[in-house]
Amino acid sequence: MQKNSLDSRLIRLALKEDTGKGDITTKALGLRGRTGKAEVTAKSKGVISGINQFKLVFRILSPKVKFKDYNKNGAKVSTGDCVIGITGPLDALLTGERTAMNVLAHLSGVATLTAKFVEKVKRFPVKILDTRKTMPGMRTWEKAAVKHGGGSNHRQGLYDMYLVKENHMAAAGGILVALGKVRRSSLRTGAKIEVEVRSISELKLVLPYNPDYILLDNFSLPDLKKAVEITRIKSKKSLLEASGNINLKNVNRVATTGVDRVSIGALTHSAPALDLSFRILD
Repeated sequence: MQKNSLDSRLIRLALKEDTGKGDITTKALGLRGRTGKAEVTAKSKGVISGINQFKLVFRILSPKVKFKDYNKNGAKVSTGDCVIGITGPLDALLTGERTAMNVLAHLSGVATLTAKFVEKVKRFPVKILDTRKTMPGMRTWEKAAVKHGGGSNHRQGLYDMYLVKENHMAAAGGILVALGKVRRSSLRTGAKIEVEVRSISELKLVLPYNPDYILLDNFSLPDLKKAVEITRIKSKKSLLEASGNINLKNVNRVATTGVDRVSIGALTHSAPALDLSFRILD
């Protein structure tokens, strides 16, 4: 219920941003009482995400709007495929079009980009993860889109897993000081621990602490391989996560090093919107 309430608040805010004092163009057409149909079609290949939010836009504008699902979240579509059909008051369809399409295209873009990364590493037992580099207020939606694309979610926020990064180390007085304090805290909370390292020497420092995850930040391919070799000998618990400057051209090579996870901020902060079309039918 809380999640649905948040979704509703976000959609209402987006609609208010777009409509302001009212959709003056649609009002000028005098469409009140008229019913129409519309379709969303794919103009390029991709993976769909955001169907629920798309529907919510129109349901907020009118309870009379109905939908026909041609594809669900996580479905792969090709150019020309119909994604969803909409029937309802024409003024609601026209007023909600851009807000609904912005959300659907963006989330489908996240799912599509994630699917491309997952495809690149499908031969390896490695997970593609998102990060906290998400649009404010849309994290739950974007992380769902990552899963629709076949990826996995990193922590949801600052509250569900420890992640000791460079600035934490600087603030605490060093990597081992920070890690020691976090480890003691985790005994009370039970939350898992991840620690960022920037070199092989830092990796060797943290391995005796057996953190659940070790983030290898901007490691070269040779150093990633070396980190895997060292960790497999020194720790049976810690999983290795590669991150930093990873893209579609090099993610396969990163996966060959044997790391367990690859986290990619671009999945959410740089995914291009999927090209979709909303058309009122005659």
